Amino acid sequence: MFRNIANMKTISFTAIIEKSLDGWYVGQIEEYPEVISQGKTMEELNENLVDALNLVMKTHKETTQGLYQGRETIRRKILFA
Repeated sequence: MFRNIANMKTISFTAIIEKSLDGWYVGQIEEYPEVISQGKTMEELNENLVDALNLVMKTHKETTQGLYQGRETIRRKILFA
């Protein structure tokens, strides 16, 4: 049986953050090392990392869909808690 989405926890990722010599925050998502961004503030860095993660995930999805194009497959949504 599927769980009620309203009761699900949020998936979290770990950001590795450094403050550069010019004062910018530079971060990388540990679980997705290709996701790297920067921001003048921690809040801006967080927003930029979320945007970068969404872009990487969209690109991965498009790449994977291309690999299976024209093939008979089953696609299902899965939920992580």
